Amino acid sequence: MPDPLEHWLAHIGRQHPQAIEMGLARVGEVSARMGLARPARHVVTVAGTNGKGSTVAFIESISREAGLRVGAYTSPHLLAYGERVRIDGHQARDADLVEAFAAVEAARGDTPLTYFEFGTLAALWLFSQVPLDLAILEVGLGGRLDATNLVDADVAVITTVDLDHQDWLGEDREAIGAEKARIARAWKPLVLGDDDPPASVLRHAYAIGAPALRIGCDFFFEPLDDARWCWREVGRTLELPLPALPAPVQLRNAAVAIAALRALDVEVADAAIVRGVAGVRLPGRLQRFDRDGVEIAVDVGHNPQAARALAAWLRATPATGRTHAVYAALGDKDAPAVVAAFEGLVDAWWLGGSLGAGARGIDVEALAARLAGSVAGQAARLHDPAAALAAALQAGLPGDRVLVFGSFHAAEEALRALRGPGSEAGESRIV
Repeated sequence: MPDPLEHWLAHIGRQHPQAIEMGLARVGEVSARMGLARPARHVVTVAGTNGKGSTVAFIESISREAGLRVGAYTSPHLLAYGERVRIDGHQARDADLVEAFAAVEAARGDTPLTYFEFGTLAALWLFSQVPLDLAILEVGLGGRLDATNLVDADVAVITTVDLDHQDWLGEDREAIGAEKARIARAWKPLVLGDDDPPASVLRHAYAIGAPALRIGCDFFFEPLDDARWCWREVGRTLELPLPALPAPVQLRNAAVAIAALRALDVEVADAAIVRGVAGVRLPGRLQRFDRDGVEIAVDVGHNPQAARALAAWLRATPATGRTHAVYAALGDKDAPAVVAAFEGLVDAWWLGGSLGAGARGIDVEALAARLAGSVAGQAARLHDPAAALAAALQAGLPGDRVLVFGSFHAAEEALRALRGPGSEAGESRIV
C-alpha cells in the first residue's frame, strides 16, 4: 500500500504547472474559504537571504523555555516533511499532515496552488486546531508575495539581505530588500540583522511607521570568551552561553531572535533566554560527524553570503590536515561566486550533481562547466552528493576535514549517507 503522506506530497506537487508562482490572490482565496484566522495570539514572521531557519529555531526554543505554546513553520525540510511544521517542539505527525492537506484540497476547488502554498495553508490549518501563544513563520521566498505574508506579523524580522533568487526578487540588494520589507506591518516592530540594511528597507519602515530595530544600533552582541557572549540594549545586558550551533554567524542569529522577542508583547525571563539559546539543535547547520578520524561538516549553505560565512568558520577553526569540499549546487545558484569565497581554504574539491533535487537540479558536468577556470572546475566529478562524499572520505586521512554544502539537497543526501538506512523516512523536495 502506498504511504498516505507520500501520496499527498506527490499530489500537491502536481497541482500547479510551475514550482514557483509569486502572488497572494490564489492562496488568499483558498485561505478565506478555509476560514483561517490568525494562527496564534502573537505572530513573528522571519524573512532574509540567510539565517532564517536558525533564527526561527532560537525564537522557538527561547519561547518554549518561557512557557509559551509555540508553532513554527519552516522550509525546506531535510529528511522528512514533518520538519516543516512543529507544535510544542514536536514535528507534525504524518496523519495530521494528511488531514491538513485534505482540508486544503477540499477548499481549493479548481484553484491551482504551488507546493509551498499548499503546505503553508496546511501549516496554518494545523496551527488553528490548537491554542497557540506564538506562531513563527519563515518566509519561503522574498516576502511581499510569499504565502506566509497572508498573516499580519506582530514583529517582522529580516535576518540579512544579499543576492539570491534575483530572477524573482530583483538584481541588487535594494530591490531584494524592498521585497522582503513588505512583511512589516504599520506601527509594528521590524527587527533587522544586517549591519548595513538596504535603504529600501529603512524607507519602507519609515513610510508605514514600523519601528526599525537595528543590530549594531539598537541592540548589540559580542563574544566574551570561548564559552560566553553577551547581548545588550540600552539599560540591559545579558551574559549567555555560546550556542551549540558552531558557526560564528549563529551569534548574530541568536541576537536577532532575542531582539524579536524583546519587541514582542510577551514576558520572557532572562533564564529562559539562557536556556533557549543553549538548547537549539538544528540539522544541516555545520552538523558534524567523525569517520575514522576524518571530520565531516554538513551545511545547507547555498549562496555567496552563506559561502562567506562558511569560509569564515574554516578560517577560525582550521583542520589539522587537509580540507576537502564536497559541493553540489542547484542550477539557479551563482556557483562561481560561491566557490570564490573559499579561495586558499580548500585543498581538494569534489563536485556532485543535483538532478535528484528535481526541476532546479543540475548534472555535474554542467556544474563543472560553470566553474571552468577555477580550481573547483578541475575537481573530481561524481553523479550525486552522496557519491562525492564517499569519494572524499576515501581520499581523506585522519585529521582531514570534509565540508559538504551547496544546497539543501546536498545536505540531505549527505545526512542520509552518514546516518544510514534508518534516515530514509520522508520525501525531500527543494522548493
